[in-house]
Amino acid sequence: MNLRIGRRTVTPRGRSSATPNLRTGAPAVALTDVTVAYDGTIALADCSFDVERGETVALLGPSGSGKSTALKAIAGFENVVSGTVTIDGRDVTELAPRHRGVGFVVQQYALFPHLTVRANVAFGLKAHRVRRADIGPRVNEVLRMVGMLGFADRLPRELSGGQQQRVAIARALAGRPDLLLLDEPLSALDTRLRQNMIVELQQLRSDLPEIAIVHVTHDQGEALALADRIGIMRNARLEAIDSAESLFHAPPSEFAATFLGGADILPVRALESISAGAVGIVDHGGIRLRARSQSTVAREKHVSLAVRPWAWEFGSTAPSNGFEVDVVDLQWRGAVRHVRARVVGTDQPIGVDVPVLREPPRPGDRVWVGVDPADVHVVPAEKSA
Repeated sequence: MNLRIGRRTVTPRGRSSATPNLRTGAPAVALTDVTVAYDGTIALADCSFDVERGETVALLGPSGSGKSTALKAIAGFENVVSGTVTIDGRDVTELAPRHRGVGFVVQQYALFPHLTVRANVAFGLKAHRVRRADIGPRVNEVLRMVGMLGFADRLPRELSGGQQQRVAIARALAGRPDLLLLDEPLSALDTRLRQNMIVELQQLRSDLPEIAIVHVTHDQGEALALADRIGIMRNARLEAIDSAESLFHAPPSEFAATFLGGADILPVRALESISAGAVGIVDHGGIRLRARSQSTVAREKHVSLAVRPWAWEFGSTAPSNGFEVDVVDLQWRGAVRHVRARVVGTDQPIGVDVPVLREPPRPGDRVWVGVDPADVHVVPAEKSA
């Protein structure tokens, strides 16, 4: 089946690599030094990133980090104090939302309770004065795409949360946007529905290989499953943006390491100069460890180590790269038991994930813990508040 998207026809064939807009040579959307403020309070500061056709970028961060503000600045729902927003190379910073040609999906669904599924999806098309003869086929097309055509005559109250969210996505797609904005669309769903919707969104990316998506979420699982690149946001600023794999396996900062993957942070001092990409020796309270650094680190510089809970391994003898710990307690988390422990000699807390089929140490035990140097990341130390 060929899908008509905007002024182009796309044959579903699996997701293509991201490419600039073929008509303009520009990214699908670009923010350049965008700042948004409310009554003098900065909600988004000097934010710059772009998204190509066929690419999904997730903005990941805690509540109040500025990620939804960035999305609303793209859509035109927030006034930009400084900077520019361009869509397909066109400056839209001062344009009203209805003139930007983007699809927007929010977490609350925002469906009209008295209208059927079909009428909800058709509503925006009527408002944009799409020809009546074109509305029915277009509604059917997008409902079929999200698997909701068989529910077209139901009211929202007759649908599950996941089904309502699919209708909201269909409504956004009905306008045939080149750019789809998703503002925490899965946060109101339970775990099973959220997993089902992640699969639906992955299928949507395959069916619409040239659409650009900006997905705001506070859930790292969503971001890792759906995004080509992830932007880490904190305190109204974009702290880092890179491929999902690069950010996960080579975090650039303490915050990126802890927010994306729940890493432990250990303060250390470099005992030698470490070249970018190399493994060097660092000191943690008299304990020598080997770790990999993504950037050059000078000898005697105070930095931090980031190690994720799954990277640690308990043992009964001294490892080649590790130390002794005192076990504090353990928590069952389904597939793993999370063991909380403290480093002997420094009292530094760490967390270790033990697969549920393995026997973990018990509270009060003193055991060895080791780690592969490739899984120990040197990151800049954050300044104390």
